[in-house]
Amino acid sequence: MTITLKLFAAARELAGNDTFQLEIPAESTVADFAVWLSHQMPQLAKPLPHCRWSVNQAYALPDQIIPPRAEVALIPPVSGG
Repeated sequence: MTITLKLFAAARELAGNDTFQLEIPAESTVADFAVWLSHQMPQLAKPLPHCRWSVNQAYALPDQIIPPRAEVALIPPVSGG
């Protein structure tokens, strides 16, 4: 199934782009997708455990199933003052 992946901040810099159209296995959970993504984009493997996920603009838990045509965002931690 096709999804749109959106990346922000350091993740965007590591991947070299902010938006990707990806074909992932049907019925993937957010956790499944994180593992899949770490193999497809190894440069993201290190920051992935520290990031939050959203699916269709709502924060997502690891066991949430990603629906077809979803917008999935990887949100790295931010700091500032």
